[in-house]
Amino acid sequence: MKKNYEGVIVLDTTGREADVDELVQEIGREIESEGGSLEQIEQIGPKEFAYNARKLAGGHYVNYQFAAEPDVIDKLKTRLKLNSAVHLQYYQVC
Repeated sequence: MKKNYEGVIVLDTTGREADVDELVQEIGREIESEGGSLEQIEQIGPKEFAYNARKLAGGHYVNYQFAAEPDVIDKLKTRLKLNSAVHLQYYQVC
């Protein structure tokens, strides 16, 4: 049974500031390729971290709302760990 999820993904855009929209769409395509159906993508924008996390001062925050089976989340986490542009990712059931 599909559930509604909200995923906050922080992108490392160092040196890729011009390609942010393409990175956001690429992650959306990865969510859909794993079996999720996107409902909304909201770019929150660049924000500074309270402290340097893994030698990075800040990142570009994006909020994804999608519906998916529960096992899709584990597959998605594993797949996005391999993407060098994804710095942090967090998912919750809406």
